[in-house]
Amino acid sequence: MNSEIKKTKVILAAVDTGEYDIESSLAELEELTRTADGEVVGVIVQKRPSYDPGSCMGAGRLRELADASEELEAELIVFDHELSATQIRNIENITDIRVIDRTMLILDIFAARARTREGKLQVELALQKYRLPRLTGMGVELSRLGGGIGTRGPGETKLETDKRHIKRRINALEDELKLLEERRNRLRIRRKKDSILTAAIVGYTNVGKSTLLNALTEAGVLAENKLFATLDTTSRSITLPDGRNVMLIDTVGLIRRLPHSLIEAFKSTLEEAASADLIIEIIDSTSSEAPEQIKVTHDLLTELGCEDIPHIYILNKCDDGTSAVVLPSDLPSVKISALNKTGLDDLLSLISQSLPETTKKMKLLIPYDQTGLTGRIRENGKILSEEFTEAGVLVDALVDIRLQKSCEQYTVK
Repeated sequence: MNSEIKKTKVILAAVDTGEYDIESSLAELEELTRTADGEVVGVIVQKRPSYDPGSCMGAGRLRELADASEELEAELIVFDHELSATQIRNIENITDIRVIDRTMLILDIFAARARTREGKLQVELALQKYRLPRLTGMGVELSRLGGGIGTRGPGETKLETDKRHIKRRINALEDELKLLEERRNRLRIRRKKDSILTAAIVGYTNVGKSTLLNALTEAGVLAENKLFATLDTTSRSITLPDGRNVMLIDTVGLIRRLPHSLIEAFKSTLEEAASADLIIEIIDSTSSEAPEQIKVTHDLLTELGCEDIPHIYILNKCDDGTSAVVLPSDLPSVKISALNKTGLDDLLSLISQSLPETTKKMKLLIPYDQTGLTGRIRENGKILSEEFTEAGVLVDALVDIRLQKSCEQYTVK
């Protein structure tokens, strides 16, 4: 019995208006299609000064698209830009097969990969916001049920919804997500109060964020060579060479031309970066697209207000110790291979150096009538060694910044 998943045969279509690099975008669209268990059997591009308002492409090229779809036995056409409901309907009438756009493809991948309650709610919210302006003239599309790329959506089994129902659902989803966001904010405040250091791992999708988290913490996070392998935030604590603990937070991967509705829907997850003590940006050192990917990451971090947070760079996939990507010498960076677990000691040292100073290593002789201070040091910092002497308790400790003044009188050389 063959258990292999049957792949949907897909034709990619695009109109090149000169607005962006069409080749890079189509290469990424092909990778997205593969991630959604599709097989690209053809690509059709038309150069035009602007999109046709009724059908996106011109009539002649659409007929070519219809002929190619029939000849290649394609089951789906994916356009590399957002389509209106009218455009989808008109293209489907000419080609006689199902049509979706880049946004719907990404939403489909998100729907298949979200695991936590919050992740599923965020996906459905983005999906409902996508559907709302496309209800008019999209009756046939919305009435379709069944599997396949572009038809999934957590929590939605009936697609024949009206605007009132969708608006009501959007409001309910936003309310539930707000409660979850308030809970996350309380956790952030608690972490700050408890002086827990946090470092957010950010970067383009598929650069190795989850592989790195697994290498450093054995977190067991899904790490595979597909776009958007991780959608839900994962946090794990590690101990640094200086004895401090830091909470590493994995975030959803970024992508060029990420639909605005998705940025909004996942902003609460990405805001983990905005509240972190350090941002760790991972770059695929083997990718020719690295400069563009770095720009996409920086633009979104700027939008989230992360400009003043300390920032380090990891050149990943340096399996032989070299990198095709060269960063300016003034940027704090390190070369690693998360897969081979090389360069990790250098990375941990860089993280230690880059995090704000919250504790200080001190050797103290604390009198027995002040042992409550030892407890406070233990609660807010870390006792590295402890020896009971005639004069008091001799400790090597990482002392929280708030306790250092109280401890200075007990310092010993």
